Amino acid sequence: MGTDEAIAAIRAGKPVLLPTDTVYGLCTTADSEDAAFGVYRLKGRAETQPTALLAATVDDLVTVIPELRGDIGTIVRTLLPGPFTLVVPNPTRRFRWLSGTRVDSIGVRVPVLPEPTAAVVSAVGAVLATSANDPGGPNPASLDDVPQRIRDGCAVELDLGPLPGTPSTVIDFTGDSPYVIREGVAPSAEALARVRAALSLRSAE
Repeated sequence: MGTDEAIAAIRAGKPVLLPTDTVYGLCTTADSEDAAFGVYRLKGRAETQPTALLAATVDDLVTVIPELRGDIGTIVRTLLPGPFTLVVPNPTRRFRWLSGTRVDSIGVRVPVLPEPTAAVVSAVGAVLATSANDPGGPNPASLDDVPQRIRDGCAVELDLGPLPGTPSTVIDFTGDSPYVIREGVAPSAEALARVRAALSLRSAE
């Protein structure tokens, strides 16, 4: 199966397996609570755990979360596209089924996606995305690393061969100071230095 089948499956709220910039992702439409909970059940993930919203471009991300402006908008545009998951304020509680117990925040990603994943995500606008592994299990660098029960539960899978296998770096920007939740493929210290420089420049304008 190819991109057209993956696009149709996501629009129908079905789970699909997509290669990202880091690992294979278990994805579906971000617009449906029922579709999101279906992915959580398939993965064995608690509904109270937050899950990322992934877009193909920053402009696409801002289209679905227009509150990403001001300092937060500067942070987002400084680090994305890139191998980061940014936890940002979500005051209007958009996509609340992705936020877990922290309903006023949301994790967002804009990776540098490989083809054909970029074409799929661009077509649907944004997707729910979580790593296609058992909770706490090894990061899936290939489809062979994805548990068979997850593969069996997906409508479409796109195979791009081996991926880097190290997940995104996760940084929380909802508080007074940034908080590194997970050190991943990109150094957090370098990312935070870029953010400080960008915010300093913005305040000087």
